[in-house]
Amino acid sequence: MRYVAAYLLAVLGGNKNPSASDIKDILGSVAIDVDDERLDRVISELSGKDVNEVIEAGKEKLATIPTGGGAVAASGGSGGGAAAAEETKEEKKEEKKEDSESSDEDMGFGLFD
Repeated sequence: MRYVAAYLLAVLGGNKNPSASDIKDILGSVAIDVDDERLDRVISELSGKDVNEVIEAGKEKLATIPTGGGAVAASGGSGGGAAAAEETKEEKKEEKKEDSESSDEDMGFGLFD
């Protein structure tokens, strides 16, 4: 991902066809080591292509991937599950507070006694 990001930075900077050296310079400026094999693969895949077209093609592919949106419906619909989860968190916080107070009482003395 870092190689793609550096490639895109070079393109945004005005270099329409960045070389491996350009990418190494960008990554080296933030002290990232470069794996030449991976860098060469990214450059060979993106070389000669319009970056905007590659991004659009990627968006179309991502649109076909299921993202698991059924979890909301399984939890009881519109926010019922979230409200119950928040109530449970609040109950746990209250229990922890009570436990810490009772442990002070069990010792038989307080900090300022």
